[in-house]
Amino acid sequence: MDSTRFILINTSHAGNVGATARAMKVMGFRELVLVAPRFPDVLCHEEAVAMASGAADILARACVVGSLAEALEGVDFACATAMTPRDFGPPVYRPRELFADLAAREPAPRIGLVFGSERYGMSNEDVYRCHAVLSIPTHPDYGSLNLAQAVQLLAYDLRQALGGFAVQARTPDPERADAQAVQGLLAHLESALVDIGYLDPAAPKKLMPRLNQLFNRAGLTNDEVHILRGMARQMSKTVRTEGSD
Repeated sequence: MDSTRFILINTSHAGNVGATARAMKVMGFRELVLVAPRFPDVLCHEEAVAMASGAADILARACVVGSLAEALEGVDFACATAMTPRDFGPPVYRPRELFADLAAREPAPRIGLVFGSERYGMSNEDVYRCHAVLSIPTHPDYGSLNLAQAVQLLAYDLRQALGGFAVQARTPDPERADAQAVQGLLAHLESALVDIGYLDPAAPKKLMPRLNQLFNRAGLTNDEVHILRGMARQMSKTVRTEGSD
C-alpha cells in the first residue's frame, strides 16, 4: 500500500500541492496525481517547490491528468474526502476504521485518496465514482481543514493501519550502573552522612539498606552514580573545611 495514490482535484493554490507532497513523504507515500489544477505548471511552481521542503522528488514523479476517471485508473478502492451531506452516495467511514479494514484484506487493494478543490470541494459526480467517503472526526462546530492538513491526517492514519514506522531514538540508551558501582556509591554516601552527623554509626538502623533498595528501584546510570558521589565528596569536604576554621 505504499503505492497508495493521492489525488488532488482542481487545486487552486500551488503551496498546497507542495505541502501535500511533504505530508505524503513523511508518511512514506509517493504517488501524487493532480486533476486539472488551476496552474498547469504547478508542479514546478516556485511556491510548490518551497512548500515541498525536501519532497521535491514527489513533485517530480507526480502527473497531471484531465479527469478523475483518468486519475483512478489502476485504483481498486477510491476514498472521497467530502463534508457536504448528500441524498445518496458511498457509505461514510471514520478513516481509522476503514483503513484498518482495508489493510487486513488479502490481496491488499490499491487505494486512491481523493481530495477536492480548496474552493468548492468535490462535485457529486466525483464522489459517486468513489467506493467510500472519509469523514475526519473534527469538532462538530468547526470542521474546516486546509487541504494539506487533511492529506497529512489521512496519510498518518493509513500509515498507522499499515503498521507505522519504528520510533528512532534521538539519544543513546543510558549505561546502567552495575551492582559494584552502586555499592561503591553507598559506601561513599555512608561516610559522608556520618561526616555531616546525619548517620550515627553506632545506631545506623536501616538507613543504608533502605537507600540500597531505593537505588536498585531507580536503576541508576553511571553518570548518576558519579553525580551522587560528587555530592557526597563535597559534603565531606565542607564539613572538614568548617571544622578547620
